[in-house]
Amino acid sequence: MAGRGDQGGAPGGALTPQRRAVLRVIRESAEHPTANEIFEAARRELPSISFATVYNSLKYLTGAGLVREIHFGKGSSRYDGETERHDHAVCSRCGRLSDFDLAETSQLLRAAARRSRFRPESIHLTLVGLCPECQGKG
Repeated sequence: MAGRGDQGGAPGGALTPQRRAVLRVIRESAEHPTANEIFEAARRELPSISFATVYNSLKYLTGAGLVREIHFGKGSSRYDGETERHDHAVCSRCGRLSDFDLAETSQLLRAAARRSRFRPESIHLTLVGLCPECQGKG
């Protein structure tokens, strides 16, 4: 695996085989999987892995900056292997989550900071609507 490496970045040193399996599932997924989906996929690679181990691995990997946890409303958190700043579109019908990036985001950040009088640290946009597949279903 390229990128941020297998040494982690948080206390605890090198990634354990379980953490490495969880990270691999997230990075190889075209979707943004939930903890349960990650558990099911990791179990195919490591049949003895427990849900608690997956959950603890997700906490570690998130804290180490190797994955990003995404919260949308009251639904389950999803995990993203792309940790660089980007935005998401979520389908209000099927829940599909897609990445996108807008060049205008820095302008939106400045405008939001002016209106809110907050000192900005980051901005993450979420577009909610119907994905192309759900649009086709009428």
